[in-house]
Amino acid sequence: MHPTEIESILRAALALDELYVQGENGHYKVIAVSSLFAGMSRVKKQQTVYAPLKEHIASNAIHALSIKAFTPEEWQRDRKLNGY
Repeated sequence: MHPTEIESILRAALALDELYVQGENGHYKVIAVSSLFAGMSRVKKQQTVYAPLKEHIASNAIHALSIKAFTPEEWQRDRKLNGY
């Protein structure tokens, strides 16, 4: 699975302000930024991003997935720590 496919799936399912997907060979890193994450716990944010990708994880097209989800305010504060 190519990172752009993951991007397309997530953009279609979630209202994201910014999205970064990196990886290959089944191992991917996702950074998602959206105001929809406001008030959510870190786990709930990850579950929200994970949900649209469930079938691809089940089929092993995505073997490992690292998810970091931020509100726009959190992203503004933390983007340099994440290399963006």
